[in-house]
Amino acid sequence: MKSPYILTLALLLAGCGAAETPAPAETADVADATVPEAGSPPAAPPAAAVVDAATYIGKAGAGDLWEIESSKALLAKSANADVKRFAEMMIDHHTKSTAKVKAAAAEARLEVPIPKLDAAQQKMLDEIKAADVAGVDAVYLAHQKTAHDAALALHQGYATSGDTGSLKKAASEIVPVVEAHRADLAKLDPKS
Repeated sequence: MKSPYILTLALLLAGCGAAETPAPAETADVADATVPEAGSPPAAPPAAAVVDAATYIGKAGAGDLWEIESSKALLAKSANADVKRFAEMMIDHHTKSTAKVKAAAAEARLEVPIPKLDAAQQKMLDEIKAADVAGVDAVYLAHQKTAHDAALALHQGYATSGDTGSLKKAASEIVPVVEAHRADLAKLDPKS
């Protein structure tokens, strides 16, 4: 069986794709998975970078929306002060990154659609909301790792290969913030 962490990332990335292709049969195990196995290596970023502005804006918006909503769900249940501080920071920082992407899009005279979670993001959010008080921190942190790996790949890829200067600049400014979040996650869960 593949690591649930890698399978969750695969589902997240597959849900972000424009083409509707069936998932490999092995992803069926993801339904049971809420936390990665201890010692699981981080998943590799996606091979192809997003280069068009519309796709980048949509994925960045969905990612920020997921971060904000998942963190609000965590705050409603968690008793862990450190995890709650992280969640509050996620709400603040991802609200700011949304504003940064919107401003860059406006500068380029591009429309910013209302963000919408993809199926994988919705599934992770539902799992956080369904987790009991004793398990919510572990579920939240596992999904935060998955989401931040995907966000880092998205922003790094667009900063390098994107097609719109103002958005490339915004993406490059968001990359160090996402990297700092990943470092904070590693401190919260030393098993990672």
